[in-house]
Amino acid sequence: MHVLVIGRGFGASVMAPAYEALGFKVTLVSSRDTEAIQQACAGPFDLVSIHSPPFQHHAHVLIALAAGRPVLCDKPFGRNEDEARAMRDAAQKAGVLHFLNFEFRCQPAWAKAHELIVQRAIGDLIHVNWLNYGSGFRGRPHGWLYEAESAGGWMGAYGSHVIDGLRYFFGKEIDDCGGIVRTETQLRPNQAGEQVRSTAEDAFSCWFTMQGGGTASVDTGYSAPVSLPSAIHLLGSDAALSISGESEVILYRPGQAPEVFDLTPKPGESRFPAPVLWLEKVAEALQTGQQIVPNFNDGLAVNRAIAIVREKALKQ
Repeated sequence: MHVLVIGRGFGASVMAPAYEALGFKVTLVSSRDTEAIQQACAGPFDLVSIHSPPFQHHAHVLIALAAGRPVLCDKPFGRNEDEARAMRDAAQKAGVLHFLNFEFRCQPAWAKAHELIVQRAIGDLIHVNWLNYGSGFRGRPHGWLYEAESAGGWMGAYGSHVIDGLRYFFGKEIDDCGGIVRTETQLRPNQAGEQVRSTAEDAFSCWFTMQGGGTASVDTGYSAPVSLPSAIHLLGSDAALSISGESEVILYRPGQAPEVFDLTPKPGESRFPAPVLWLEKVAEALQTGQQIVPNFNDGLAVNRAIAIVREKALKQ
């Protein structure tokens, strides 16, 4: 199969190698070259994989759909809920397969925790406590990631994965949410060395309630002085799970020793297998014509929750 990858950043560095590992033929095109994208989408591609910045998603998705191509789009799904809905509706009208790049669902630790929840190893999932702090934004120069008007910010970059993760683990939609969003690095140098004020958040502490019951608290940021071990605690009615980092799940039962599931990649395996595992499912869907999740409906649901957070949260 032949995939057109739009975007020479994440698309070239992560997605293109993942496609190639599965035997796809990959053609790359810059997200800045609209004419080249239009010409390329007219070609005989089995899939258009869009990894441009979110402020370009709407235009690029509509170009691909107008050419009748199945589309995989990265997150956050456009700049806002309105753009997400327009892209979802256009995909449904075009009658083509559509996929949303929430590849974290395929992280072995996430997949194992989800499997245990479905098996009712912890009874009913009641509450999720999510902690993740990194330093990846610290010291980086100004760019669209730090501009609210360009759909930058940690809420879109990571919070979209968190919200999709809550929907994945609970099997329910977000009912309500709020909290605090913070910009901990206020100024960043641009290419000319001038200090530019960041208008997008790089940290947030939020609460969520789920339709039909269930709550979550999330504390995360990406401009911390140092990176800290991440942890996702999933509290059930009968037991609890803990996802530690990317490769360990621990099942805690009353009166029993913890059961540890070590999912560390074996020698020779990719340290970050989620994109390849996700694209394996996409490849199968393309071959069978079967629509799978996560797709544009999931992208819209996540953007709807992000909109609620941004409307209701205090800003620091």
